[in-house]
Parts: sequence; C-alpha cells; structure tokens
Amino acid sequence: MTIPSMNRRAFGKTALSSIALMAISPRLALAADWDAVLAAARGQTVYWHAWGGDTKINDFIAFIGAQAQERHGVTLEHVKLASTADAVARVLAERDAGQTSGGAVDLIWINGENFAAMKAQGLLFGPFAEALPNWPLVDTAGKPATVTDFTLPTEGYESPWAMAQFVFEYDSALLAAPPRTLAALKDWIKANPGRFTYPQPPDYLGVTFLKQVLYGVMADPSALQAPADDAGYEAAVAPLWAFLDEIHPLLWREAKAFPENEPALGQLFADGEIGISFAFNPGRASAEIAAGNLPDTVRSFVLEGGTIGNASFVAIPFNAAHQAGAQVIANLILDPAIQAAAQDPATLGFQTVLNLAALTPEDRARFDALELGVATLSPADLGPVLLEPHASWMVRIGADWAKRYGVAP
Repeated sequence: MTIPSMNRRAFGKTALSSIALMAISPRLALAADWDAVLAAARGQTVYWHAWGGDTKINDFIAFIGAQAQERHGVTLEHVKLASTADAVARVLAERDAGQTSGGAVDLIWINGENFAAMKAQGLLFGPFAEALPNWPLVDTAGKPATVTDFTLPTEGYESPWAMAQFVFEYDSALLAAPPRTLAALKDWIKANPGRFTYPQPPDYLGVTFLKQVLYGVMADPSALQAPADDAGYEAAVAPLWAFLDEIHPLLWREAKAFPENEPALGQLFADGEIGISFAFNPGRASAEIAAGNLPDTVRSFVLEGGTIGNASFVAIPFNAAHQAGAQVIANLILDPAIQAAAQDPATLGFQTVLNLAALTPEDRARFDALELGVATLSPADLGPVLLEPHASWMVRIGADWAKRYGVAP
C-alpha cells in the first residue's frame, strides 16, 4: 500500500483543508477512562515505527503528527523502517533482555506474519482497539479484514487504518484490452518479453503477486485459510512454480534483477520500462496522475474472480514506553476527516476502514465530495476480495522462491 513521490506543497494544501474540516467535526463523547488516557498522553512523544520508503506516506504520517500535537499535545516521531521485521526484532530483543517497560517502540505499522509472530509470543499491548472512541465507526461487518489479519482474529490487539486491494495498472493509450485472467496475463508476458516484473520477495508486494497467482492456479484455494500442511504443501504449490517457471526468463532484465519494492516497480512503469504494473492501493494510479507522475490515460484493472485484499493496522508493543500516546494516535487515525484525507488521491488514495453509513452527515460529506480519479475503480468494479492466506503459506513460499529464483538484492 504505497505510493512513490509527492509534491509537499500540494500535500500541505490538502492537509490544511482537512484541518479546517476537523475543526467543525462533531466527535463522539469521551468516556471517563479515555479522559485519563488523554491526560496521560499529553506531553508524550510517540515513536511510530513504520515503513519509510514512500514520500507520500511519510508526509501523511507527519500530518497526523501535526494534528496529534495541536489537538492532544502528543508529539509523533516517525521511525522510518526498511522492514517491519526490524521493529519486531527490537521488541523481541528487549523482551529477551528483561525490559518489560520503557521500550523504544511505541507503535508499529503491522500486519500479516509480523502480527501473528508478536501475538503468539505475547509481545502486544491490549486489547485496546475496541475501546477507542472512534472504534464504533469502523466497518467491521462490511469489511471483515478490519478484525481479521491473515486469517487471525485481531481480538483488539491492533487497530486498522487503511483498506487495500490488489489492482493492476496499464496505459490505455498503449494497451486497449488488458489481460483479465492469469492465463491471459501469461500470454501477454510471452508476447511482450521484458515488459513485466514484480518486486523481489520477501517484499510484501512481490509476495502478494505470488499469492494472487497461487489463488488462480491452486486446485483448492480454500486450503489457504488454514496453516500450510507439510503433507500436502508441495503438491498444492506445484502449479505456482510451473506458472513462474514459464514467465521467469521473460521478465524485465531477464529476471537477473528485480525491483526492490512498490515505489521501484511504479517507477519502472512511469518510465515506460514495463507495460503492466500493480499495486496494493486501488487509488495509487489516480494519485500518481494527480501528482503528474503518470499520464492521464493510465487505468486500473482486476482479474476475473477477484483479487487479494486486506487492511493495514497499527499495534502497540507490550512494553511500549508511551502506551497512552500510542492509543491517542491510533484513535486519531480513525477520525473521519483524517480517513477522508487519506482517501483523497491528492494525498494517498487509500480506501477507508470506516462505515460511511455510521458517520454524521458532515463527516459523510467529506467522502462524498472526493473525486477518486479517472484510474480508480468503483467498489463494484473492484470485484470480490480474496482473503489473505494464513501467514504460514507465505513464509514457506517466500523461502522457496529465494531458493529457486533468488538474486542478490
């Protein structure tokens, strides 16, 4: 769920507009215990460990920090990560050293196998999410991924902040009819050698592409919702390797190199080096068009039968030094005005986790007023959402991919 570069002046205008809207936004009444959280949080500095490889997301986190300081007296420091696993390793090292309080990590942008690992080892604070004042606005019924992370119930140990769904991107001026099945995509790759690639696993977007292929070629995709079984694993994933073996020598740079991550993949697409790209954000292409990084003929498409979708979450480590401030940030992220700002293609183009029907008319109007952009598919056109596989599948597949195809990063 990432987007390459952003003009900071344009972001500033969006942010200022959102600030003005928030000033008049009616809020839910705060319970007495939340008043205590707010009082404890005032003056704290929250260290949010989040991926730092995207200018737009970095700017958005800075915007949240400005709001946290203005409204609650909480300072937000973005600790920029190359991998979420780095933050998990830090918490684990502190736990092993006996540091049960005063930890260096207050908040983590997390999901998938990292959440599963931290939850299993008791490394998370909580449950806290369902006690947040803005929690009743979350669309837990219509967007079940807000309470289920890679098949694991979140149980209040993490709070959602953005929805995502896997989409492909192409230039309609160059490609009239994009391939809408895996078989058609394979045929297109064969007819256009060097014009397709994917980020190198274990990058999350590269792994997501592997998941999408697996869903399309696996005999029984429902098995992905349970842990990978040793007895049936090899047979289940054999069609994945068969598909990848066919396209591997036809990839960009003959698969001797892979883009590092989503921004790198997006840049190859913007530079015209590849003809079809993909992202985990349905609004990415429109956001890039708005920023002047892509031509306005770029469009998005999905595969028949659906594409993988999930939510991004924030979690608080068990030993976080500033747990009150971290809860304030988690709640602030769910503010309708901040959610609407995130969905604006001029900012991020992320999909909201909120239930629009539960909002006040003033807050609903923020979303109704958004122009999602020419490249953004409507909810109906996005089609079915395929649930994330159990994390164990991708741990094994990522390791197997490295053995079969891995190149030096």
